[in-house]
Amino acid sequence: MNSSRRSFLKTGAVAVTAATLMPKSIFAAGKIQHVGLQLYSVRDQMRTDPSGTLKKLADMGYVTVEHANYVNRKFYGYTAKEFRKLLDDLGLVMPSGHTVMLPSHWDTATNDFTDAWKWTVEDAAVLGQKYVFSPWMDEKVRTDKAALDRTMEQFNKSGELCQKSGMKFGYHNHDFEFTTMVGDMRLFDYIMQHTDPKLVSQQLDIGNMYGRENDAIGILKKYPGRFESMHVKDEIKSAEHPNEGTGYESCILGKGVLPVKEVLKVAKKIGGTGYLIIEQESYQGMDPMDSVKIDLQTMKKWGY
Repeated sequence: MNSSRRSFLKTGAVAVTAATLMPKSIFAAGKIQHVGLQLYSVRDQMRTDPSGTLKKLADMGYVTVEHANYVNRKFYGYTAKEFRKLLDDLGLVMPSGHTVMLPSHWDTATNDFTDAWKWTVEDAAVLGQKYVFSPWMDEKVRTDKAALDRTMEQFNKSGELCQKSGMKFGYHNHDFEFTTMVGDMRLFDYIMQHTDPKLVSQQLDIGNMYGRENDAIGILKKYPGRFESMHVKDEIKSAEHPNEGTGYESCILGKGVLPVKEVLKVAKKIGGTGYLIIEQESYQGMDPMDSVKIDLQTMKKWGY
């Protein structure tokens, strides 16, 4: 993950949920139902011309998209109802979105979620979304066992809240989950073992983990059926941010060092994975729109 993405998550903490109605078989294991795009891949274009960018993506052949922008109860500047209509008119669906769940989203005085988090779920329901993914964990939580346990409880309670609207809460990994230790256990494993799979889904990002944990297939085998969604990336060595991150950056699928095709085969077989979400954050001088077009073409060549 590049530094701009880290900064976006650390300072923004505002990406939320979005989507349209999806089939009831969404949670069926072992069947890839959709290949989509995380809109952070074209973040600059979405910031300046969201409707025009979505139309271009639809024209490329994308049907499924995942958002990374929810500010003041708006998705890329649109209310939930307005954004739903925009997606519908373009023939796009948005089964998931990213929002950072913070400890402050839980009110200890009332023993309930704050309005801000309730609105997150409420607006997701307006869009017919099925997953609300949190793509970050507050740094203070990671090294404080008591705070971490409270966060795991908060994740499960968010799952209960989302379930009332036919959704699931979920967590999306980066790299720190594989280097931060909770006693003698990696944080990633701690999260997996302390969240209820009936309430909390996992979105495995095979690019973010690379350079810290390079065996995505091993993770899929260790936790079969737990990864209902996956961020599909390829990675190359990068010297752009030598003091931060894993030393890798994303690139066009098939051009990097990850065994992406092999990972996807295992995800399809045992991962319980229904959604493959392409994300490319770095472009090696190419236009982001050209890059994600090639990414989709590559996925189609691979049979997805």
